[in-house]
Amino acid sequence: MYPAELVKPMREDLTKVGFEELHTAQDVDAALAKEGTTLLVVNSVCGCAAANARPGARMSLQNEKHPDHTVTVFAGVDKEAVDKARQHMVPFPPSSPSIALFKDGELVHMLERHHIEGRPAEIIAENLVDAYNQYC
Repeated sequence: MYPAELVKPMREDLTKVGFEELHTAQDVDAALAKEGTTLLVVNSVCGCAAANARPGARMSLQNEKHPDHTVTVFAGVDKEAVDKARQHMVPFPPSSPSIALFKDGELVHMLERHHIEGRPAEIIAENLVDAYNQYC
C-alpha cells in the first residue's frame, strides 16, 4: 500500500474537479446504484495515470454532455473499493489505471490500461466524449 502523503496530490488531481473518492466496497456499490451515468476512474501512481488518464478524464468533462456522477478509487491504496469496482467491470481484466462509464449501474464503456498507456490525454478525452455523447 502506498503512503497517504504520496498519493494525496494524485487523488487531488481528480477530487479538485469534483470526483468523489470511494474507499469501501459499500461506497462503490452505492455510487454505481445511482440513477444516470457514472464515470469511475481507477487511479494509480503510474506515469500513464499522471500523463494520460487523469488529464484525459478531466478534459472530457468540458463536453456539453458529461456523466451525472464522477467517482474514483485508488489502486494500491483503497484495496476493498478497487476490488469491488473491478467486479463491476467484468469481463474486463483488472488494470490500473482504467476508466469505466456506467449507465444505471450497467457498464457501457471501458478504457483499460492498454487503451491509456502511450496515448495523449486528448485522445483519452476524445474517446470519453464519444461515450458521453452516446450514453449521457
